[in-house]
Amino acid sequence: MFYSSSEKDIRKGNTSDIYFKRTAKILKSLGNNPEVVMEVFLKAFPKDYQWGVYSGISECISLLEGLKGLDIFSLPEGKVFDRGQPLMVLRGKYLDFSLYETSILGFLCHASGIATKAARIKRCAGKRSVYNFGARRAHPSITPMIERSAFIGGLDGVSTPAGARLIGMDPVGTMPHALILILGDTLQALKAFDKVIEKDVPRIALIDTLNDEKFEAIRIAEGFEKGLYGIRLDTPGSRRGNIREIIEEVRWELKIRGHQDIRIMLSGGLDEKDIFSLTDIVDAFGVGTSISNARVLDFSMDIVEIEGKKISKRGKSSGAKKVIRCKKCASESTILFRQDTGSVKCPDCGGDCEDLFIQMISGGRLIYKEPDPKKIRDRVKEELAIKDKNI
Repeated sequence: MFYSSSEKDIRKGNTSDIYFKRTAKILKSLGNNPEVVMEVFLKAFPKDYQWGVYSGISECISLLEGLKGLDIFSLPEGKVFDRGQPLMVLRGKYLDFSLYETSILGFLCHASGIATKAARIKRCAGKRSVYNFGARRAHPSITPMIERSAFIGGLDGVSTPAGARLIGMDPVGTMPHALILILGDTLQALKAFDKVIEKDVPRIALIDTLNDEKFEAIRIAEGFEKGLYGIRLDTPGSRRGNIREIIEEVRWELKIRGHQDIRIMLSGGLDEKDIFSLTDIVDAFGVGTSISNARVLDFSMDIVEIEGKKISKRGKSSGAKKVIRCKKCASESTILFRQDTGSVKCPDCGGDCEDLFIQMISGGRLIYKEPDPKKIRDRVKEELAIKDKNI
């Protein structure tokens, strides 16, 4: 068996904290099922984070659709948000959806953490391509979620068929060290790859399995007569030394032999600082562990109203809230949910504002159509551009 939850387990609440089941049992025995408003809110960003990318909404909606009387309003997926902003508001009879608090937070915290890390990495890479190679660093049952979230955050492709299917793209990747070791030679492995694999897959040679990177790059570039798209370095830490100097040496040797168009791809233990420091000499990056093991975003889900009365626990602000944005300068504010947005002027420039919250479920009925992942990815890019402009 695999140690993963089935959809049935999630829908039955078997992945929820037990105290929610016990609370439901108590309230049912008392005949007490009040209408509540609950709010999803960020408690704190991880260290060095100033913003987050909102993801995981579609799985929440899938779980909650059909719960009679439930209304859900949310920021759109791909929204870049700041601390202090509400992200989702749920209104309905408490016992109708309370069992799902654990799952809702799990969907949002994990997916948003990965999307945020991917966005940070892609910003460091600039115009260079970044691909998710992190499937082997996480439980396979959540690989599609990780790859979808990484793509939404800004990555250019993913490595597994399951993840690629969710984003409507082909998976990326050429050959592992295993193929070269089994065939005994990098050039022979590349020729076998070229003979068997579809022609639309780029011919990229992994050059650090058996020999020095510089001499292997020269040998492959000159020995592969059909033309090489690129080379990949995945050099282990014990052999790396100064990876920048290795890449500069490889690029120089290829250039002086007329192979300046061969692209160089780097993978293996990369994070934000590594990528930022190498964008001038590397054409593409494969990133794994730092995305698959991204820190989750610490959301909470709290009652802010009961039967129309504004109330909250200590440390929280009572009353349902929403986020509005100035149409002129794009600055954002948080106001009471029932407050008329038209009556609010931007505190920075005095411009008119618009609601950013979208109603996704009305009375248990789904009224929101999820955008294509590529459009969500575009939203993240646009949101980050707005944020940069306002800094």
